[in-house]
Amino acid sequence: MSKRHIIFIPGKNPKPPPEQHHALLLRALLTGLRRIDPQSADELEQERAFSLIAWNFAYYHNHADVEAELPWIETTLQKRRANRRDRREARHWHNKINWLLYSIADLIPFIVRWLPGPACATICETQRYFENTHNIAHKIRAPIKAQLRALLAKGYPVLLIGHSMGSVIAFDTLWELTHQEKLKGKLDFLSIGSPLGMKFVQHRMLGHYLEGKAAYPDTIRHWINIAAHGDITALDKDIHNDYQIMLKLGLLESITDRHNKVYNWYRNDTGLNAHRSYGYLVNDVVAKTIADWWRANA
Repeated sequence: MSKRHIIFIPGKNPKPPPEQHHALLLRALLTGLRRIDPQSADELEQERAFSLIAWNFAYYHNHADVEAELPWIETTLQKRRANRRDRREARHWHNKINWLLYSIADLIPFIVRWLPGPACATICETQRYFENTHNIAHKIRAPIKAQLRALLAKGYPVLLIGHSMGSVIAFDTLWELTHQEKLKGKLDFLSIGSPLGMKFVQHRMLGHYLEGKAAYPDTIRHWINIAAHGDITALDKDIHNDYQIMLKLGLLESITDRHNKVYNWYRNDTGLNAHRSYGYLVNDVVAKTIADWWRANA
């Protein structure tokens, strides 16, 4: 047995209690995977190879009540693909305007306070992490490091999935394991709905002030980045051009961006939310990426 393992790091905001959140995420992942590769889905479920790093409670000190969201999650999982309405809303003109405004703000950060939508609140909310207020960043990375140490030390295949802010936490964690702990071994990295292409984020990550290999982790073998149309958090959907220096330095073997015709059809009573993790995990492109990894590491 290869002891393949998939680790999921969620994005910001309070989440349901860990057991409930794990069950919902796993159900979304298995639903998408069974449509692509039923055997891989069965194997993953039987091997209990999916784990959740539930960092959100340590950060927010409360859990989210997900009961009102359950019918919307169920509707998302029952749908096979985005319909015309989903695609139209994801490409709506207001999303394009927001994308332009956010892109400008990424280059001129002081104007973020005047942006429409949740941008200003998001920046303020993540500032505690980047500044490591009360050592919070170290606290939430600690359980990730503990699990990765154990798996990589045994040479087990690992797919690390980071959604949204979770991809930033994952990247920082890998940098620490590389440069502070000198941990050996490689894993594969899947970022979904990630802000890692934003200059605002890049200039605040661990190692950003260093040059060459010292600025990046060397624990990633293959990095796949998936972003949906209309997902403003994934402002820059092309990660390759921002991190191609990692390829030139020989730190990893490949970086692949997948966003062409990728749609997240999660919606609730407020409308389409192209950023939700459940909508990503049930998507065919994400499911095929996971199925391919699972097969390749049998």
